[in-house]
Amino acid sequence: MKKAILDLSVKSSERLSAHHQLLRLTHDESLPEMLPGQFVEVRVDGSPNTFLRRPLSIHYFDRAENEVWLLVAGVGDGTRRLMECREGDRINCVLPLGNAFTMPLSSGERLLLVGGGVGVAPLLFFGKVLSEQGHRPAFLLGARTGADLLQADLFRAYGDVYVTTEDGSAGEKGFVTNHSILNSRFSRIACCGPLPMMKAVARYARQTNTDCEVSLENMMACGLGACLCCVEKTVRGNVCVCKEGPVFNYKDLLWQD
Repeated sequence: MKKAILDLSVKSSERLSAHHQLLRLTHDESLPEMLPGQFVEVRVDGSPNTFLRRPLSIHYFDRAENEVWLLVAGVGDGTRRLMECREGDRINCVLPLGNAFTMPLSSGERLLLVGGGVGVAPLLFFGKVLSEQGHRPAFLLGARTGADLLQADLFRAYGDVYVTTEDGSAGEKGFVTNHSILNSRFSRIACCGPLPMMKAVARYARQTNTDCEVSLENMMACGLGACLCCVEKTVRGNVCVCKEGPVFNYKDLLWQD
């Protein structure tokens, strides 16, 4: 898939929570095609402590509006600087990068999309594409509190939404792997979020013999497999997550318990 380095214009910047910002980006020319699970490498300007690009999942892609959305979590100097971007600002991006989630083979498959925290980001675009192909996936979204739950209404446009929060302020109390929806059987799982959460979902997938893909969030500075920041051990040897991933079948990863 063709990659591009573009100065994208901020069409809008919306604060979703104290630590999360939604950036809608556009360009004067047509944006390249993108797939669910791929990501963008963003150059951070105006942050003296940030030297490397920051990888952000493609949260949503709208061909009709020529928009790509990025969901930013302010966890360091670079991402906090990105949260300060406002309408009309320019952001230099390399996109699209990485591979994509596997699309279902038949209309009868039951799909579960599991996201924790900002890990929900790639699942909205995936849900949109699945919906356009006639599927209605189930979304299982986890957060620390109800205030940290991101964009549940948007997810409901594409599937059934189930929620867990650690303090029980929204949905069922506990982690995503504690939710009662997992008493049902699914054909396929797609997952993104904190590493302990993805490992727990992978254990569930192994126990129930369910196909499962996880989107890793390793530090990816170049996005092209050159800097070796994101190396991951797999059954095929060490690979660069930015080039061979970020989406992997959980059976290929050596962090299984």
